[in-house]
Amino acid sequence: MYVTLPPAVRYLIVGAGIHGLSTALHLATELCARDLGDGTDIVVLDKTAVGAGASGIACGVIRNNYFQPAMRRLMAHSVSGWETDPQAFAYHPVGYMQISHEAMHADVASIYEQQQAIGYPSTFVEGEAQCRAYMREMFDDWRAEGITSILHEKRGGYAHNMAALQGLAAKVEAAGVRILSGVRVTGIDLSGGAVETVHTDQGEIRCEQLVVAAGPWTRDIWAMLELPERIGIRGPDGRLRTDRPMWSYWLVQEGTLEIDPHSFTDRAGNPPPVVHVDTDAPLYDESGTLVTDEPWGIYYKPDTNFGGVQGGGMPRRVDEPAKDVAVDPYGPEKSSYVVDEAFGRLWTAGLAHCHGRFEGKANLLSRNPSGGIGCFTPDSFPVFDRFRQNAFVIADSNHGYKMIGVGELVARELLGDTQELLEPFRFARYERGELHPTSHSPFPWS
Repeated sequence: MYVTLPPAVRYLIVGAGIHGLSTALHLATELCARDLGDGTDIVVLDKTAVGAGASGIACGVIRNNYFQPAMRRLMAHSVSGWETDPQAFAYHPVGYMQISHEAMHADVASIYEQQQAIGYPSTFVEGEAQCRAYMREMFDDWRAEGITSILHEKRGGYAHNMAALQGLAAKVEAAGVRILSGVRVTGIDLSGGAVETVHTDQGEIRCEQLVVAAGPWTRDIWAMLELPERIGIRGPDGRLRTDRPMWSYWLVQEGTLEIDPHSFTDRAGNPPPVVHVDTDAPLYDESGTLVTDEPWGIYYKPDTNFGGVQGGGMPRRVDEPAKDVAVDPYGPEKSSYVVDEAFGRLWTAGLAHCHGRFEGKANLLSRNPSGGIGCFTPDSFPVFDRFRQNAFVIADSNHGYKMIGVGELVARELLGDTQELLEPFRFARYERGELHPTSHSPFPWS
């Protein structure tokens, strides 16, 4: 399909996922509010279509559960963004629960204290007996042992992936922004250190400012901007460790248990919060065979969008992804990367470990591809920064879908207003050694 590109545009956004669309919407709004233009000054390009990449297959969990203060404040801002129009964004504000073993107790207590400091409502439960009682008050079949802390966030929940993106895209187009699908970026011309022209398979387009919101394809646009493939990172000892890869790929492992999603409710018959469990309890499958005696974690929720109980577990690194998959991780080759039998065994055993109702249900695990390849930064946290004078890169490190509020902040920065919430995520933090703290969670993004 041939797409007619405008010869030039003020703001060119690459990627029609959660970040690209959110940035476009808020930029159009800000331009109008400041009498500086309108949505017709903005073009969004996507090589396939709205939501064709990571955003369109995301599990859709919306949470504030982060050990890192900067992430927690940024996520609180984003949860507020989801709450602005729950219907348009297909958002279900059911809450979120972090259920943990003793090794994570202090980390989760810190999260609770800092949530209270920023006015984010949550309940914290401590002690194994107290945690068991709290969970059995909610679920009569709860049976996980060794849980010593529960952080129950009263805001947050989940959204239906494509329905939310379609709702967001409708707002973007109503603001006058053009979304051009089927346009693949193939190169970038720099002039005087700034982006001048973006080349695509449909022609070229000049722009005053470029926004890269390409999700798993960020690495490729990064290379077109002639930015470094390997970087230096300063450690806690002050020593600069050089030649570290800027990008790595991880397989985000998710699945769906094909049961009636309406059958998974709390005692009162209401949809439950999103549940996330991290534990060091030995895990056995339904045959009694040990799955793992190492710390493990899963998350899950009933979801009519997926047609069952949907969730995921710990990702695994893809050390040598095939070149075509690294370039196009959601192309026709994806099934060989996202259908993972080991994950399915752990996740279904984990569900049964937590709830009696899931015992003997491992055979109901959907075999359809789920999850996907995520592009991660060196410390697994986002980079939001300006490069080459007029190119703003949104590299979410696979935190993306829940971060609908980032686009609002980026839009303001594009118009010259530095956003304090984005400051901890600048690229310079690596050389400065200003890295985010890490928790005891088995998940690399926590």
